[in-house]
Amino acid sequence: MKERKPAVLSAGSVTGDDVVDAQGENLGQIEEVMLDIDGERIAYAVVSFGGFLGIGEKFFAVPWRALHLDADKKRFVLNVSKEKLEHAPGFDKSDWPDFADRSFGTAVHDYYSVPTYW
Repeated sequence: MKERKPAVLSAGSVTGDDVVDAQGENLGQIEEVMLDIDGERIAYAVVSFGGFLGIGEKFFAVPWRALHLDADKKRFVLNVSKEKLEHAPGFDKSDWPDFADRSFGTAVHDYYSVPTYW
């Protein structure tokens, strides 16, 4: 029996969830959910990728619209290859970008071929 997709989830419940590609290969996990307070919506998921035990790990802002919930397996699907994610604009755990900067947002949305939400 297929589990029904939830209509509402807490940000805390998706933090730590796996992110996989369309073939089910692990790409990383959700570290944070970034809210656009003025726009009243979820803007990005911050996905960690690579590294070992947190060392050498890179973070990526992924537009929320680029992620699709796989409720049955309690994970998110990002329809990009591991290679594309490796070349995505990323940042270090200690040096986060200005998520409110629209030029940053436009570049990230363009990279994942997702229209901006603003």
